[in-house]
Amino acid sequence: QSQSHFKRFKIPLISSMIALPRLLVTLAFLFGTAFSFAPASPLLHDRHAVITRSIPRTRSTAVALSASGFDIDNPFNPFKNPEVEGDPARLLSTRLRGCNLYLVGMMGSGKSAVGKALAGGMGYTFLDTDRILEQAAGVSIPQIFEEDGEVAFRKAETQVLESVGGFERCLGSTGGGLVVREENWKTLRTGVVLYLNVAPTTIMTRIRGTDRPLLQTDNPLETLISLVEMRRERYERADVVVNVKANMDVQMTADACVKALHEFVDGNPPVIARFYR
Repeated sequence: QSQSHFKRFKIPLISSMIALPRLLVTLAFLFGTAFSFAPASPLLHDRHAVITRSIPRTRSTAVALSASGFDIDNPFNPFKNPEVEGDPARLLSTRLRGCNLYLVGMMGSGKSAVGKALAGGMGYTFLDTDRILEQAAGVSIPQIFEEDGEVAFRKAETQVLESVGGFERCLGSTGGGLVVREENWKTLRTGVVLYLNVAPTTIMTRIRGTDRPLLQTDNPLETLISLVEMRRERYERADVVVNVKANMDVQMTADACVKALHEFVDGNPPVIARFYR
């Protein structure tokens, strides 16, 4: 019986929890001590309390009453109001008031590259759930699929997402299949979900030659098309959909996301409550 990398995670049927401290330390390092965890989830339990206590908490905590509304101090959309001065991405950050963003979409849709560009423009912290999982597990995702299977990977992926959801002003790039697990939507719905919709043929051009685990088949394009169709309903639950054309580069796509997010904020009334403690 092979040694499972997920013996480091607290997953049903696997008792060891070696990697949870690693996961938390990785997240703390990526954010720095200016950020804090939300109240610890049951996954963390008492043995990991020393880690969460070691990270200073901020004085305020934003509580989202709905993923589709905002406490808007600056109600101006620079795309609709030319007199508004300032970078549209920075203005978007102000309008969102620290609400997290989550990018969803198929593998190869550009979530990581676009997410970095978007987060940089907004002044948000960028986190890639796949990269965090690899750092915590100490192996690559293809290795995880091969040695532990997709079910174990998806459970660990949920743990990572829940941990990321404990921060504010975060832009999370998620794995292509993360939307499939219903429980992940509990975390996704605490922020704004943006779907990068890219045609399968464009995706195949981008990822040709890579070792994507789910595309190791006789006909990768056919497999990809099938996966898109199976996941479409989940992807289209997103608050914002950006249709990415083959000729759009990373910055063009990020700019399209900024514009779409401003329009989304315009259409949603204030429902974020901020409590100080």
